Amino acid sequence: MKKLILTTALTLSLTGYATADTTGTAAAAFSDAQKAQIGEIAADYLRAHPEILIEMSQKLQAQAQNKQMASAAGAALANQDALLNDPSSPVLHPKGDVAVIQFFDYQCIFCAKVAPTVEQFISKNPDVRFVYKEWPIFGSRWPASVQAAKVGLSVYKKGGAEAYHRYHAALYATGHDEGKLLDEDIRQAAVKAGVTDTPREEVEATDAALKANDQLAKQLGIQGTPAFFIMPVKGATAENISVIPGATSLQGLQAAVEKARGGVKKGG
Repeated sequence: MKKLILTTALTLSLTGYATADTTGTAAAAFSDAQKAQIGEIAADYLRAHPEILIEMSQKLQAQAQNKQMASAAGAALANQDALLNDPSSPVLHPKGDVAVIQFFDYQCIFCAKVAPTVEQFISKNPDVRFVYKEWPIFGSRWPASVQAAKVGLSVYKKGGAEAYHRYHAALYATGHDEGKLLDEDIRQAAVKAGVTDTPREEVEATDAALKANDQLAKQLGIQGTPAFFIMPVKGATAENISVIPGATSLQGLQAAVEKARGGVKKGG
């Protein structure tokens, strides 16, 4: 009964507010005593059914996230050249018709957790371009984040995409995230990549690329790592671009790839 009263009261209240905007007469629809009683009924009901507040909060969060993702997709469309064609960003399967672009930090625990999923996705999708965006957002807290990113870009420049891929995988294989990554981990990963010589000046020369990635991330509106952008290499629109903030599943990445391909086919 209280739910019925609450629903009716809220409906009348909302209707009265909407009408008041045009007639100016509904402001007096309830007396002060009636308004107080409605407030008490609403408060009692919500205390007895807190799940309603949780449901409302979840809906509001989902709406906010959808709005943020739509904004990020539009920003990706405006910055697609930087996402797809930056020569300083390591790329696997460059001939792929759809691209997955990942922003990450080697010390990010969620990046570490999703790393096996990413490796599985790459091995299953040789027709998908995979672009790595080194974004050491934890560098001010853990300097090894920046050093690992710089060495990674240096490895890419010296050894190419496959060497970089080995380096990238080796670092995550250490399990050293959230401040645990060591200089020795970085050195050993470079050795496993087949690059034993990474002169300091070459490593430091990658700083401009990291700054460009940071600026791009800000333009895209992403707040943390990992972050994935999935888009067709040609024919991208705001509708066929997917933005995935945070760790995701193999199925999530695969669905975003199919969405990108389907959007191109339907859109011509």
